[in-house]
Amino acid sequence: MPSSSSPSIAVVGGGLSGLVLARILQQHDIACTVYELDATADARRQGGLLDLHVESGQLALREAGLYEQFRLLTRPQAEAMRVMDKAGTVFIDQAAEGNSGRPEIDRTELRALLLDSLDLGRVVWDRKLSRARRMDDGRYELVFANGSRETADLLIGADGAWSRVRPLLSSASPEYAGISYVELHVTDAPAKVPASAALVGTGSLFALSDNKNLGGHGGRDLHLGAMLRTAEDWLDTRGVDWSDATATRTALLAEFADWTPALTDLIRHCDDEITPRRIYALPTGHAWPRTQGVTLIGDAAHLMSPFAGEGANAAMRDACELALALIEHGDDVEGALRQYETAMFPRAADAARRSARGLDLCFADDSPRGLVEFFGRVGVPGTPAGHR
Repeated sequence: MPSSSSPSIAVVGGGLSGLVLARILQQHDIACTVYELDATADARRQGGLLDLHVESGQLALREAGLYEQFRLLTRPQAEAMRVMDKAGTVFIDQAAEGNSGRPEIDRTELRALLLDSLDLGRVVWDRKLSRARRMDDGRYELVFANGSRETADLLIGADGAWSRVRPLLSSASPEYAGISYVELHVTDAPAKVPASAALVGTGSLFALSDNKNLGGHGGRDLHLGAMLRTAEDWLDTRGVDWSDATATRTALLAEFADWTPALTDLIRHCDDEITPRRIYALPTGHAWPRTQGVTLIGDAAHLMSPFAGEGANAAMRDACELALALIEHGDDVEGALRQYETAMFPRAADAARRSARGLDLCFADDSPRGLVEFFGRVGVPGTPAGHR
């Protein structure tokens, strides 16, 4: 690969994993088409900051030929971290030294970097997959919500948690991980809530107590989540119109009533753009038998909770390893898919276990004790000596 008989490759999903895969293949003159459900690149918010790990996210960008451009977009000040309790007592205060090995980048800027690196037409927008099926000749037919249809010899599902490609391989579905949250934003926080902005700092925030977490990323514009360990139907049965910003603030302030005002002011003065969410995960160790001409990458393969920082990094590594396997194996596509899946399954299972453990450390009756002790064991700077 490539050759005059190279298989047609369809990638469903234009998130980080799908775009990394397309970019690395493009670097080796292998064509693929990415089908993305959004109508445009800026149709929806892409999330906050993301720290990229050397062995996964950074590795993928090196293989994509984008590492130096990535470094220019990173935010060294965002590598700081604070862990505190509901009283605002700080247990870990890690300074931003810019040499953590896990530089932070805005997800929107990272996605734009990848999109700008692709040839025109590589991504086809407004293609929400309705269903996919294997045809009698072994190829795959994709049917989109707008009525269009496409076929491909090789189908790669990079379509996230609720993948429409996954049923071709597995009957597994995401399961509720026990955490519901409301996504919040505070623009120009130093001007709007100066005391709160100073407490949060410029980097990651873990404010933990009583199975609750007010956490996210600091800086000028804060991206936060007010999170609770609660029943899956909590958002539905709470009696709150979550589209009503005032009602949402009132409900959250009741949940965090005994927290210091320096933290609850983040809720009290948040922007009106508020989004309720639940955290789901696929079963740890999710795998499937080798199935001709189709595979999964990223959340479609191994959706996990975000509490170990592994999801996006694992997805980018998936894309990198799959692309390199396809390049190495040439016309032997099945050999490439077998190599990729054999390595990915145990790696993803390990990341999922660490993510589940991270969730339990953040949401406990005595948190943040467990998280502070964990960071102490792994030698995180800024951890009090008594916890090391």
